[in-house]
Amino acid sequence: MGWLSRFVVAVTFLAVGVIFSPETFGSKSASQLSTYLKLAHLLCFATAFGAALWVTFIGGIIMFKNLPRHQFGNLQSKMFPAYFALVGVCCAVSVASFGYLHPWKSASTTEKYQLGFLLSCFAFNLTNLFVFTPMTIEMMKQRHKVEREQNIGEEIGWSKNQEVAKKNPKLAAMNKKFGMIHGLSSLANIMAFGSLAMHSWYLAGKLNL
Repeated sequence: MGWLSRFVVAVTFLAVGVIFSPETFGSKSASQLSTYLKLAHLLCFATAFGAALWVTFIGGIIMFKNLPRHQFGNLQSKMFPAYFALVGVCCAVSVASFGYLHPWKSASTTEKYQLGFLLSCFAFNLTNLFVFTPMTIEMMKQRHKVEREQNIGEEIGWSKNQEVAKKNPKLAAMNKKFGMIHGLSSLANIMAFGSLAMHSWYLAGKLNL
């Protein structure tokens, strides 16, 4: 199934949901706008939270444990810019819709904190997208070049890299620099996920099941 087909299916399910919940779409334009904004906020938040959960705790770990290291790195270099861009766009929509629904002057202290969490997630993702990810990819490419000269990198895991690095100061220095940059990127990603998790608690408190 191609991308367009999947999109059409998703929109169809959304339309069916609207049909079975017609009471949420009143005749008043103000009420309709509020509903649309709430829907945009919820869908974008759910997309960002789900993507962050999968990439951070599931997908990346599975790929690292099953792919040759250079292949894994090259795949991540393509995936992470798209991932941070997706979450960043979703956070931007969530911030805009939440901010419109809860104007700063009339918002409660809790609502102001929630807007802060969403803005934090947006900022962390932009930092990763435009700062840490380009640095990490460039450092990875340089290290791959050195590793190919040592005939390593096609194995799964770090064992051969660590063994060679003990006798190769250049590779050891690159490992240290890569680890520092990658660590900052991971920290920013975790902070972004934490911000989304805190907002999820707020949203759960608003449910009336």
